[in-house]
Amino acid sequence: MKSTPALILRNCALWVNEDVKVGQMSEVTIPAFKVKTEGLRNAGMVKERQVSLGYETDDLKFKMTAMDPATVTELTGKPGYELPFMITGALADEDGTMTNATLYLRGFMKSFDFGTWKPGDKAESEYEFVWHYFKLDIGGQTRVEADDFDVSINGVSQTGDIRAALLL
Repeated sequence: MKSTPALILRNCALWVNEDVKVGQMSEVTIPAFKVKTEGLRNAGMVKERQVSLGYETDDLKFKMTAMDPATVTELTGKPGYELPFMITGALADEDGTMTNATLYLRGFMKSFDFGTWKPGDKAESEYEFVWHYFKLDIGGQTRVEADDFDVSINGVSQTGDIRAALLL
């Protein structure tokens, strides 16, 4: 274990459909990935207990200062069209070690908002992306991988026993 700060995000980049947006993307919000819980209090229990019932997700959101036609035209709404996204991060340790973090996503562009245009001020467009596939690699190792049917953490399925019980 290191005794100095480690894995500090120093910079990041975004690829939309394999087109890098370096110099155009100003901010990206990585989608939250959460265990879905519900409270229950059955007969004989003296307090409510939270139980895990699967997973909840948020959408990827990003802002661009560029009015990029290639990104705008990815909002198709066409069923079956999956768009690849990739976000890379440079994670730095205070001892000089540099580590790559890469988030791979597939899904579709849900919305864009061209914001407010004001002469002399920076204009930003905001985009929202719904994902169906999520894979986070840190230092070359897959840490989280998820789709509509399975979630794996460090390569271990979190839903495999349920799928086996369903004979899937």
